[in-house]
Amino acid sequence: MEIHSDSGNYSVVAEIGTGAYGTVYKARDTENGKVVALKKVRLHTGEDGMPMSTLREIGLLKHLGKLEPQNIVKLIDVCYGGLTGSHELNLTLVFEYIDQDLSTYLERCPPPGLDPAKIKDLAHQLITGVDFLHSHRIIHRDLKPQNILVTCDGQLKLADFGLARVYGFQMALTSVVVTLWYRAPEVLLQSTYATPVDLWSVGCIFAELFRRKPLFCGTSDVDQLYKIFDLIGLPHEDDWPDVSLPWSSFHPSPPRPLNNYIDGICPEGLDLLQKLLFFGPDDRLTATESLTHSYFQDELGQDSPDSVAEATGSSQSSVESGSQG
Repeated sequence: MEIHSDSGNYSVVAEIGTGAYGTVYKARDTENGKVVALKKVRLHTGEDGMPMSTLREIGLLKHLGKLEPQNIVKLIDVCYGGLTGSHELNLTLVFEYIDQDLSTYLERCPPPGLDPAKIKDLAHQLITGVDFLHSHRIIHRDLKPQNILVTCDGQLKLADFGLARVYGFQMALTSVVVTLWYRAPEVLLQSTYATPVDLWSVGCIFAELFRRKPLFCGTSDVDQLYKIFDLIGLPHEDDWPDVSLPWSSFHPSPPRPLNNYIDGICPEGLDLLQKLLFFGPDDRLTATESLTHSYFQDELGQDSPDSVAEATGSSQSSVESGSQG
């Protein structure tokens, strides 16, 4: 099978898998021989064609790819396949190819686990990537180890950023299992949300770098909330958002010591984790604030607040517009 666009032709080598956003293939650029990853999806366009918001989102992803940030997977090309009936549009996004995600990386890690310095490096790269997205007004919304890629030399790159909004327009998808384990409380409660949802996910992933298994493994939205509150404690009723699920649905529980669940974490790392896993979105650290946390000042002490701000262009705190979960 071959995919064609104005800027390249791609020959499919193998199917990698099917995820929430469609089927992923390993392919080769027939002009230069470079291996790429193809994400092939079908969009229902409706009576008036593809909405401008979707076209703008794809344009933004292509623009960010040209900036070549270190910790963001690059979108190389977009191939439009035309309408196939029932107002369906075939769309193929061409990304740089990286052969393992963070989940696979952790599975392959031999006992006793990752070196503390490696955990710090990966966490720093993860937050740097999130800070870049937030500084460009993009909320990832689906951060999890399966959406984080790791190159053979240890470079971490975020994938599937912005795609929730690209594909969210009347998607034609087969049923897929979407994990709840990295979702922030405000998303589980179907409250309004903004960039802090990504920092909650970062906290969950940061803990997993130590544990090599997820921190919260709920089986439903409510069960996930139960598991969260069992660890961080049930928030005060005054802090409960205005949602359909009442605060009284949950039993009062005090917070438990996080270090009992995460072996090998240093006091500074524990402090960072606690500040990422606050129930209240406004209480969590931003990505920019996280990068200047004392946890990163030992081996990575060259990153002063000023240099971080310069590197990202602007603080993610400029992203204040929320979305409805």
